[in-house]
Amino acid sequence: MTFNIQEILDFLPHRYPFLLIDRVVEFEPTKRLVAIKNVTINEPFFQGHFPGYPIMPGVLVVEAMAQAGGMIMMAEIPDRTTKLVVFTGIERAKFRRPVTPGDQLRIEVEVLSFRPRAGRIHGRALVDGKLACEATLTCQVVPRVREARPAAAEPESAESAPAVEVGVPE
Repeated sequence: MTFNIQEILDFLPHRYPFLLIDRVVEFEPTKRLVAIKNVTINEPFFQGHFPGYPIMPGVLVVEAMAQAGGMIMMAEIPDRTTKLVVFTGIERAKFRRPVTPGDQLRIEVEVLSFRPRAGRIHGRALVDGKLACEATLTCQVVPRVREARPAAAEPESAESAPAVEVGVPE
């Protein structure tokens, strides 16, 4: 099973410039997913990372793996319009080679554990068949609408605050 960009947008809440998956080329529900990210010089992060030597930030390579894992989770959630899959942990991240403009990042994620409210995946990002990054990631399913938090206690007004005398020592 494959997904084009329009179908990916139905699964993930991410949008430009933070959607880091362009296509899903393989998908086995609850087991495995392979996605593609075409890395171009037009990515906004290349302006500052690094001028004259553009490298895709490693945290964004890991985020692309997390988004691929999120797609596996979201595919199993019947009410996915009311849920989010959030990235909760990273273990054993290794960065093997830089990802640069013109590269096609192949993101492979395999499910290690899968429950209705949480998941754990092993992700690998490859360029031209060579390992660029790998990590084990965890995620959790949360409500999409943030719950209201109680308002913080209001600071005392000047009228109700005790008077403080400031004087010059005699």
